[in-house]
Amino acid sequence: MEEGFFISKEELEKMRNTDIRTVDRESLVDIRDIKIDESLGAEEKRREFIRQIKNPYVYKQGEYVVKLSFMDTDATFTDRLKEYIEHMAAARL
Repeated sequence: MEEGFFISKEELEKMRNTDIRTVDRESLVDIRDIKIDESLGAEEKRREFIRQIKNPYVYKQGEYVVKLSFMDTDATFTDRLKEYIEHMAAARL
């Protein structure tokens, strides 16, 4: 992982607004190919997930294109991403 890895609010907004009807499927990462080192700390795991998935809002799972969205709450993107990664790890996906 690059030191100082950072995604700007503008980049996140662009990722969030990706239209799954027009996105280039070949540009998407298949979530089944993501491998996270279990020995990393929580923050490093989140960073590694983002680095590998490229767009945490839109990705592939097999033949399907998946788009995530989050309710407007006080929970941050990091909070939701942490919950999602924990869920995926528990389900071994």
